[in-house]
Amino acid sequence: MKGLWQEFRNFAFKGNMIDLAVAVVIGGAFGAVVTSLVKNIIMPILGYVIPNKDGYRGWHIGQLMVGEFLSDVVNFIIIAAAVFIIIVKLLGYLMKKAAPPPAPAEPITKECPLCLMAIPLKARKCGHCTADLPASL
Repeated sequence: MKGLWQEFRNFAFKGNMIDLAVAVVIGGAFGAVVTSLVKNIIMPILGYVIPNKDGYRGWHIGQLMVGEFLSDVVNFIIIAAAVFIIIVKLLGYLMKKAAPPPAPAEPITKECPLCLMAIPLKARKCGHCTADLPASL
């Protein structure tokens, strides 16, 4: 039993697990804020565009609650845009800035001393003037 508890404790308190738990809590709070923004600010403003006695919640076709669905779609779009901007763009930019500069590429060609044409680095004979190349080149 003690070995099982030790194994569970090592698993539960790893750095990655704690980071994931914090991300889930912050993500849930962010989702609640965006949902409130959509339901209490954005959708009532849209309710003025297409007036109804019940506001956007009154937009329906039979039993289909079109206003509620539209509210959830707007909610999703705002959350998806925020995640895209923060995760993809911002973190991508920071990762590029933190990456070391690429190493200079090694040359793959050299110049023939007789005809001055570019030839492969490992060539022993020039393909243009057919001259034998010295080994030091």
